[in-house]
Amino acid sequence: MREIVVTGGGTGIGAAVAAAFAAHGDRVTITGRREQVLKETAGRLGVSHVAFNAANPVAVGEALERLPDRVDVLVNNAGGNTNLDRAPDGDDLMDVAESWWANLNANLMSAVLVTSALTPRLADGGRIVTIGSIAARGTGSGSYGAAKAAVEAWTADLAAELGPRGVTANVVSPGLVVDTEFFRGRLTEEGVRRRVESTRNGRPGTPDDVTATVRFLASPEARHITGQVVHVNGGAYLGR
Repeated sequence: MREIVVTGGGTGIGAAVAAAFAAHGDRVTITGRREQVLKETAGRLGVSHVAFNAANPVAVGEALERLPDRVDVLVNNAGGNTNLDRAPDGDDLMDVAESWWANLNANLMSAVLVTSALTPRLADGGRIVTIGSIAARGTGSGSYGAAKAAVEAWTADLAAELGPRGVTANVVSPGLVVDTEFFRGRLTEEGVRRRVESTRNGRPGTPDDVTATVRFLASPEARHITGQVVHVNGGAYLGR
């Protein structure tokens, strides 16, 4: 039985990933900041949960004793566009800086810190899959896109660092995915239509689309795939 850790596992893509691993007999631990959300999701899925802020190094260190002693698959899903909560005031440099730090912390540092903390526990031949975004490929989103681009660069180094142990590190990069909390209820029908028009298959993505790719990269069959960005966006961005 494999040990799976999924950060940001309380809702959306993270919850779907956790559900898929659990359904196939793996032992899963989900993490996130919201204790009650995690508790409800963990109870529904029959998995374990550990609440902590993945972007806080002290909190990550304190959470280690509650996380599995061995990790076969780590899915870094925690993150989101923090600018959706508060757009920065472009005339206030401190406000601009804080807004960039927020997205870098939520999307890059959360993955870096949890991965660094769990690397000694990663089984040889283990898997690290980090959720990126189409925003990293020049589709906008400012500091959020920049943070996800940094995730790709960091993953390339991680693949080289851990490759001798047979550990792979890859990014799954979704486009528009419905049925998540990402847009905080602010995505309009026009926004969906515009994004769907840019796809080749004429539909938005779903958490299950992303989950299937994550599970493949975590499988024995994907042992020679590492340092890659796998785009799951219906062709809205062509990774070629």
